[in-house]
Amino acid sequence: MRKMRTQSAPWRAAAVLASVLLVGSVAACGNSDTGDGGTKDDGKITMGFSQVGAESGWRTANTTSIKDAATAAGIELKFDDAQQKQENQIKAIRNYIQQKVDVIAFSPVVESGWDTVLKEAKDAGIPVILTDRSVDSADKSLYKTFLGSDFVKEGRLAGEWLVEQKKTASGPVNIVELQGTTGAAPANDRKKGFAEAIATNPNLKVIASQTGDFTRAGGKQVMEQFLKANPKIDVLFAHNDDMGLGALEAITAAGKVPGKDITIITVDAVKDGMQALADGKFNFIAECSPLLGPQLMDLAKKVHAGEEVPVRIETEETTFTSEQAKEALPNRKY
Repeated sequence: MRKMRTQSAPWRAAAVLASVLLVGSVAACGNSDTGDGGTKDDGKITMGFSQVGAESGWRTANTTSIKDAATAAGIELKFDDAQQKQENQIKAIRNYIQQKVDVIAFSPVVESGWDTVLKEAKDAGIPVILTDRSVDSADKSLYKTFLGSDFVKEGRLAGEWLVEQKKTASGPVNIVELQGTTGAAPANDRKKGFAEAIATNPNLKVIASQTGDFTRAGGKQVMEQFLKANPKIDVLFAHNDDMGLGALEAITAAGKVPGKDITIITVDAVKDGMQALADGKFNFIAECSPLLGPQLMDLAKKVHAGEEVPVRIETEETTFTSEQAKEALPNRKY
């Protein structure tokens, strides 16, 4: 028995040493994979991003910009397509919190209903960046910053152009409006800005306004309804190019000439919309740039480092007439 115990002593020592080495190895792997709040020990930032969906050419360009910019910036991107459903975005954000990402960014489907999940992110110590669309939360500490456009200004620019074009009109000018997704910031704000601008001319009247959900199919369907219900339509204001492009089909099918029989104003300035403008089928576009990726990645690095950033950062944008669209199209990136 003594002989057996003598032989087992070195074995036990070796086993203890192996266990210690194994624990150390596991601990080291744990630090490498997750680190502080999900940061890897190579300093690489992990971003969880929830996109609205793929409802338009603008959104597709926005997604491409974000993915390309993340790769260029060396940021690991966890991407989710919410398919235009708020519940999908909330689920994605909670998954990102569970995964302990370094930064969460998302374009909210609608403005309201975010406080609970944003507080969960705040409690977990994960900074949140809003892109393209904002939220209506009273607690501004739930997110670090908003990056995107001034949607009210876009609507106002569209309305101001129309006021100038119709300043000599002696009678009523009948306007129909294709709204974006109900409850979405761009839909609410573009409607508001447009209404404020045209209020300066009592001849300009919105006779019908309905959501087309920012989609080409929705724009076509709703415009068909507008044309059946309203024999005299002078102007269409579409909250994005895709709905305007869908409306073109309905207008043409009704035997009218888009851009002549009906003045068409849209927002976005994606390639298809710009081509319609250059061809004279659209009359005016207020730009809304989707190329937010590089700015977003720069902001992610800053908030992750604990730097102060402005609470609102707006992109620089312009407007286009038909001639300006012809000049811009050859170098258009989206």
